[in-house]
Amino acid sequence: MARQEPGAFRRFLKMLWADKLAFAAVLFLIVVVACAVLGPMLLDGVAAKQNLRARNAPPFSLDRGFLYLLGGDALGRPLLARIIVAARNTMVVSAGAVAASLLIGSTLGLIAGYRDRWHSEIIMRLADVIMSFPSLLLAVTVLYVLEPSIANLVLVLAITRIPIYLRTTRAEVLEVRKRMFVQAAQVMGASNLRIVLFHILPVVLPTLLTIATLDFAFVMLAESALSFLGIGIQPPEITWGLMVSQGRQYLTSAWWLAFWPGLAIILTTMSLNLLSSWMRIALNPTQRWRLEIGGKSNG
Repeated sequence: MARQEPGAFRRFLKMLWADKLAFAAVLFLIVVVACAVLGPMLLDGVAAKQNLRARNAPPFSLDRGFLYLLGGDALGRPLLARIIVAARNTMVVSAGAVAASLLIGSTLGLIAGYRDRWHSEIIMRLADVIMSFPSLLLAVTVLYVLEPSIANLVLVLAITRIPIYLRTTRAEVLEVRKRMFVQAAQVMGASNLRIVLFHILPVVLPTLLTIATLDFAFVMLAESALSFLGIGIQPPEITWGLMVSQGRQYLTSAWWLAFWPGLAIILTTMSLNLLSSWMRIALNPTQRWRLEIGGKSNG
């Protein structure tokens, strides 16, 4: 009796295990997502409760409980609890901006790459207009005019990232549409919508997902920079960037106020970069064998 091939999920797990750095990055990102989902429900009240006796409490002391392991902020609130709760807003803004820009940019890219030259020219000129403005400067200008809320922050960051997905998708579609299976679908009378959704998009999607993973880190850094400048998320809401901004005036006397949220940003960004590098190989059929061989040897 022939041995059954492992499922796709199990195969990707083996490839992930073959790259130990990517495996560790995924575990860390799972912890971050768990903090973003469960943290506000469990620690929201604790993170906002002031305790002036613990003002700027130093880290690595359990005298006031485990939540003060990383120290206390300028109002005596536990930094560990606040970092966990702040993960929600940081992840919501980053994920929302990446998802919106991916959806809009890839849709416009599919249209520009598959339709006639007239549609392509209009869409590409729109991308040129967006790219003519520095992304951070555009975000600063819009958020200065509008209210710096989570929705506006997601909107601004999404708009600045649309050209990345638009240009990538269009370039991929222009190459894929010339392949034999697309021409065969056209000869068999398949509609343009069916060809784009079921023949072209599955080929383009792995590249877009790899870019989205890397872009997630960039958007998170942009959100942190805007919050650091004071035009991002406003108190009483918190993000990691806002916590760094609030702790910068205490760098000489209480370095931990800005260090721990900054470290969370660095580790999350590094994990996303490692995951993106792994996905670039794992989703490429011509290079996937490297991870498959490593997974078999480790297994």
